[in-house]
Amino acid sequence: MTIERRMTLNPVTISPDASVVEASELMKKEKVHRLPVLDKDKKLVGVISEKDILYASPSPASSLSIHEMAYLLSQLTVRKLMTKNPVTINKDVPVEEAARIMVDQDLSCLPVVEGDHLVGIVSKSDLFKILIELFGARTKGVRVSFLVDDKPGLIADISRELANADLDIISFGTFMGTDPTNRICTVKVATADSDKVISLLKPHVKAILDVNNV
Repeated sequence: MTIERRMTLNPVTISPDASVVEASELMKKEKVHRLPVLDKDKKLVGVISEKDILYASPSPASSLSIHEMAYLLSQLTVRKLMTKNPVTINKDVPVEEAARIMVDQDLSCLPVVEGDHLVGIVSKSDLFKILIELFGARTKGVRVSFLVDDKPGLIADISRELANADLDIISFGTFMGTDPTNRICTVKVATADSDKVISLLKPHVKAILDVNNV
């Protein structure tokens, strides 16, 4: 899946010449935590976040009055606080590559561009939604985590075993194991009979790690 299918299209944006107060009010109104910054030619020039504004705001312990603090912020422009030349991706980047970039570079969002023009944005919240779907979190069933040898065909064998028992697999994920020879797997099946699922899995796995009705 590419990021084009999961990005927020036509995100709310702001001008670099807008005040920080305007940016803050716009974020609250639109219920977003960051804004792409576009110049007069509609080209992406930066990103400003709630955190940027928070760090720039005078401390409540300062000697300034509320009116003085508000005035100072009103004179501060987005241009002065925004992250310039932000890391961007194009719409054809796979979802997992976007997630890797955000984790490796500690980013809360990635603007999606075509050339210099913004076409969307993807945030950590968007990736969390994908995680919910991958784990089938909104569908009731039995979820079992287990350790298996890392060998070809084993996942297919387990899936076939569950299918032959007329069990509907909601989700199936594989993760790093305890060493290079094994993998940790998590399967969620549309049933309330956890004992049945465990009995089907046991001949194929090294160890059952946890069982949950979720």
